[in-house]
Amino acid sequence: MPRKRPKGVLAMGWACIEAAATGRTEHKPLAEDYPEHVVRRTSFTAGGGHGWTISALHTPRETPPAWKIVVITGAPSWAEYWAETLAELPPDREMIVVDRPGYGASEPLHPVTDIAVQAEALAPVLAAPQGQQVLLVGQSYGAAIAALMAAANPGKVAGLVLLSGFFGEPGPTARWLLDVGSRALKVIPRDLRHAVIEASGQKAQLARAERALGRLSIPIHMIHGDKDDFAPIEIAERMARETVTRRPIRFVRADGANHFLNDGPPEQLIAALEACIPARKAWTFRWPQMPKFAMPAFRLPQPQPTTQTARAS
Repeated sequence: MPRKRPKGVLAMGWACIEAAATGRTEHKPLAEDYPEHVVRRTSFTAGGGHGWTISALHTPRETPPAWKIVVITGAPSWAEYWAETLAELPPDREMIVVDRPGYGASEPLHPVTDIAVQAEALAPVLAAPQGQQVLLVGQSYGAAIAALMAAANPGKVAGLVLLSGFFGEPGPTARWLLDVGSRALKVIPRDLRHAVIEASGQKAQLARAERALGRLSIPIHMIHGDKDDFAPIEIAERMARETVTRRPIRFVRADGANHFLNDGPPEQLIAALEACIPARKAWTFRWPQMPKFAMPAFRLPQPQPTTQTARAS
């Protein structure tokens, strides 16, 4: 059984520091746990003319399945923490999880704080072969970015999921981390530094994400743990209730779950995402019906009554 990535804020932070000290981009080498035919690292060139190399993890498939799940991770953006979910994905689904620009094995080395720039840089990941549909998942800070991506690429996204969405107002744990991180920006590793800078400047950009949601005609789902102390569920519920959209946002409350839904049992997260994919309707063949013609009724002519007149003799 593969060992999971480090769990918890302190363990993940220490793994980040250790990886930076040894020059690794992965906190724990992925190849130690998963063979390449199960989970494989890949890369693509960023859109928008930026030219950055964007790194990602994906599930190799010989034949493209009907649905591709694209995950835009939060801040810090580490695709490796989705490795267990990727490995447990059924063969009739495909998934790709990105290291966003400025994180992990992705370029550039500086933070990319504009969510619109992030959205255009990540747009190539939405490419899919004919017949395949895309379910776009935006996790935490990635939720607002995913909303912009869906709105800017009509026809390429069949459904949008905002998973543990962070919308400018941190919970108590996130607030403490942002306060500590802002005081130590010069000494903490790149990924942690970029996360503090991003999260601190997101709120002013959220109006663009809300307008993007309002333009979408695809199904929108929000999945949020009720024990989330990073991005309070009350903020997400209020956004779902007050954002004017073409169709109601489906809100799912995950009882007892915290901010890191991908850190729980993978089968539960996969089931939650599967519920966002519409069931395929059974197709049945019916013989064409011949049109019915109404024939005019045919009646024999009726004999006319005769009148006889008596003559006087």
